[in-house]
This record gives sequence, structure tokens and C-alpha cells, in this order.
Amino acid sequence: MPILKHQDDIWPVDLLAEDSPLLQRDDLLWWCVYTLSRREKDLIRKLAAWEIPHYAPMIPKRYRSPAGRMRTSYVPLFPNYVFMMADGAMRHLALTSNCISRCNEIVDVQPLVVDLRQILHVVAAGEPLTPEARLEPGDRVRVRTGPFRNYEGTVVRREGKTRLLLTVRYLEQGVSMQIDEGVLEPL
Repeated sequence: MPILKHQDDIWPVDLLAEDSPLLQRDDLLWWCVYTLSRREKDLIRKLAAWEIPHYAPMIPKRYRSPAGRMRTSYVPLFPNYVFMMADGAMRHLALTSNCISRCNEIVDVQPLVVDLRQILHVVAAGEPLTPEARLEPGDRVRVRTGPFRNYEGTVVRREGKTRLLLTVRYLEQGVSMQIDEGVLEPL
């Protein structure tokens, strides 16, 4: 049972959809927000209340309490990072939240949206994920079949198992999931 109920990590829900009207707006810019320590959830609650589009992927983390009970908490996939779409007024409002350390504009938006869309689908699929702090050199691949068809990533080997590393190039961070080598093709 979770300590706190899971809160939405994206607002609006269709923010990263192919046909999202928000992605067509020229007045909204993408921002990579670096939060103060452990303030990601506080910031996304405030952004949702202010109706500022954002995405901060959360994944479940299970652990055993000192009393022996299994607990589930939802932790940020990319600690201290929130991606936000905002105009000048929205950005200023977000900066008044007392949760933000830095706010950097993202210039090359299209690769970011593609990366975030992939992360959103993998998290939603409920696959066991392993956060990866830094990219490792490896072969770039594409998934040929299955629910993650056409996803691109890097092959990483951990503990003798093949994992597909999906990255957010802007952050140089990512997430990996175990995958069968047979569904991969080199790029």
C-alpha cells in the first residue's frame, strides 16, 4: 500500500500526444526546470493547480518497512528535473513556487518531445525500470516488434542480461529495461 497516493506526473494528460494542440503553440516554450532538493512533487502539484503544462516521470519503488510490511512510494525517474511548457507569465509564476533552483530553455524541442514520449509509454506499460545516471557507449538499436516497436535506444549489458537504454539526450540520463536481443536491430 502506498504511503501517499500516486499523483499525476503529467498535466494535461495528452501533453505529449502526437496531436496535442499544446505542441503546436508557438507562444509556449519548453523549459528544463532543476528543482531544489526533493521538491519535484511539490512543484508538479503547484504547476497542475496553475494549469501549467509539465511532465516529471514518476516510477514506483517498493521497499520493506522496519515492521516488515511492503511499501510502495513513487519517486522521480530523473531526480530534481521537471519539464515544463510555459510562456513568460507562466514561467514567472512557476519561479514564485519556491521550488526551483534553475530554469533553462530547451532550444531543440523535437528530440526532447520524442524522448519524453518514449519514457511516458515505457513507464505507463509498467515495465520494471532501472534509472541510468550517465550514458554509456554502446550500439544504437531499434526495437523491431512488440509493444515498443520503433523505439530507439542503446544496448547495455548488466549482470549478463541485455537491457535497452532509453535516454533523454538533453539530461544525458535515461532508463533501461530488460529486453530480448532477438527483437533488436542495429541502426
